[in-house]
Amino acid sequence: PGVTVLLRDFEDFENDLTGTARSFASLPVPVLVVAETAPYPPVPLPAGVDLLLLRPAADRPPPLARPELHVRTRHVALVPDGTRPVPGLLERMRDALEEGAGDTRLVAAPVGSVPLRCLELRLEARAWTARYGPGAPGLCRAVEGTAVLLLRTRDLFALPFPLARPVPTALFVQAAFRGWGLRVMPAAFPAARRPPVSPHGRWKAENLAETRRRRLMRDLGIKREVLADGRERWYGCSKETARCFGTVHARTPQYLLAGRWTPPCCLRALRETARHVTGALEAAGVRYWLEGGSLLGAVRLGDIIPWDYDVDLGIYREDVGKCRWLAAVAAAGEPVEDAEGFLWEKAAEGDFYRVHYSRSNRLHVDLWPFYPRGGVMTKDTWLGHPQDVEFPESFLRPRVPMPFAGFTAMAPNNARAFLELKFGPGAVENPEYPNP
Repeated sequence: PGVTVLLRDFEDFENDLTGTARSFASLPVPVLVVAETAPYPPVPLPAGVDLLLLRPAADRPPPLARPELHVRTRHVALVPDGTRPVPGLLERMRDALEEGAGDTRLVAAPVGSVPLRCLELRLEARAWTARYGPGAPGLCRAVEGTAVLLLRTRDLFALPFPLARPVPTALFVQAAFRGWGLRVMPAAFPAARRPPVSPHGRWKAENLAETRRRRLMRDLGIKREVLADGRERWYGCSKETARCFGTVHARTPQYLLAGRWTPPCCLRALRETARHVTGALEAAGVRYWLEGGSLLGAVRLGDIIPWDYDVDLGIYREDVGKCRWLAAVAAAGEPVEDAEGFLWEKAAEGDFYRVHYSRSNRLHVDLWPFYPRGGVMTKDTWLGHPQDVEFPESFLRPRVPMPFAGFTAMAPNNARAFLELKFGPGAVENPEYPNP
């Protein structure tokens, strides 16, 4: 029985670790400082306060592989740096946890004078997204504000990332995956009186916090957070990085095998690339239309299919020379980067073109040059996809506008008939997921 205090969220520089550890050790309760490596500059810890190092070192025996063996109490409290104890409050938090409803696995108490804000937290694992919103009293899944968090020791160490930082976010997300509830206590812990953090210290702390948060989101499989005020935080790929998935085999990306859809950062990049490419084609007078799965997504959703990984456009082959970027690629045979960082190239697989989001990020739009022959649109490169077939040119006379990925693109004039020719009857109503 009892509560062990874990001090985990602190910085090596400008911390109150000694004061926080000493004040809680005086209750008395077991206090454990947890860090990857020993704090530097060195921190004098009070007698009886242990330091648990998580990161192995090549020249020393490894740390205990199971940190839970250091905690011998039934409950554990994760206490922010700079918190001061209130006699009996940890025990009241423990009692509130044990008396709570069946799904209550966390209890939070504010630190300082600012009350905690109760939040709802909904995880959309398939879409790699965590979505926050206002929480109803008694139905919190997360809180906003500095807090002491208490839970059962067995629950903490049953989590895949029990001691990840930042601690509150790590616990809230992992708890939400499991449907755990959170109860907020009205009583608060006081915050220590501390001198203001120096500007350099604030800069270091902000950069470290961002690095930790990105690492945590990578480990938790979250690439987008939608905050309660509608703002978004993105953690996936960007124009400066590689895309989030590797080479696609058998038309089935790796994420589909893991039960997920295309990462939202990749869909965002595909939308940006598609808008950019269609804008360039329209400005140059190149006749194009949505092809294959991209047309299918436009008809079903007005958007890219949630598990698709590229965008397909058909173009008239005779119009290639009208677009300066396509003409430059066709003439030189080398990739060409345009003024906005999109990379145009001739595809290595055959007679078609590909426009990448950037040199680093190879999310792309494929441009398939078709030409009419006896009233039928055909092309010179066929990659063996079942939907890769010839079709009557009458589908393109005229082409029609269609909402797609946040803008208006051109499409065949009878999209349903066009898609059933390509994919078979019922293609619009019967999604194929996952791909074979």
